[in-house]
Amino acid sequence: MTAHVYATAVEAAEGLAVALIEDIRRRPDLVLALPTGATPLPLYAALRRAAHEGPDLMVHLRTFNLDEFVGVPADDTASYRSYMNRELFHAAHLSARQIGFLDGCAEDLDEECRRYDQRIAQAGGIDVAVLGLGRNGHIGFNEPAEMLHAHTHVAVLDESTRLANARWFGDAVSRAPRQALSMGVGIMLGARRIMLLATGAAKAQAVAQLRSGVVTTRVPASLLQCHPDVTLWLDEDAARF
Repeated sequence: MTAHVYATAVEAAEGLAVALIEDIRRRPDLVLALPTGATPLPLYAALRRAAHEGPDLMVHLRTFNLDEFVGVPADDTASYRSYMNRELFHAAHLSARQIGFLDGCAEDLDEECRRYDQRIAQAGGIDVAVLGLGRNGHIGFNEPAEMLHAHTHVAVLDESTRLANARWFGDAVSRAPRQALSMGVGIMLGARRIMLLATGAAKAQAVAQLRSGVVTTRVPASLLQCHPDVTLWLDEDAARF
């Protein structure tokens, strides 16, 4: 596991963007797993700039996002699909065939999860998984638990996770969904390469637990130690322990 530490959160995100763009240029048909939330916003800003400068950069990509809220329609501004449309998809001119996304309003959520895993398998699996990190050590919406799901599944969100996501729901925790669909840790660990972005002092303890050498489902990100090609992109605040 390699770590790159930068002075600021923006510099860390932009450093990851440079590495990811280099990967895309080497292999334009990469299959990417992508995160959402506040932390990757400067990453997506850098990718938008790259797409503007090189309109053909992302025309052959395939993307699969890590998660989506249950019960939030794709056209709702609080959905992660709307987030991705705003932050990357529209600016990069990704077509519908390039985008894999979970439907949190599907009639049969378990079947939706199975469909998603099938689409990932049909795409040849994930080449590069770009991950965020929750304060409690979650990756995607794989929350700390006695056991974790290998495959995409319906996840019950911790209260700390709902609090962190309240910003998308008018800062009202009561409106934040209690469930989400999440790519499983087995799918993430099946990626050929993993890049994790974590910034801010609030993530420092989770980063320390991730790098501690102890693998436990109580810190889902610690399972990344079992992967042969993981790079961390951190700011000084997140790397302070």
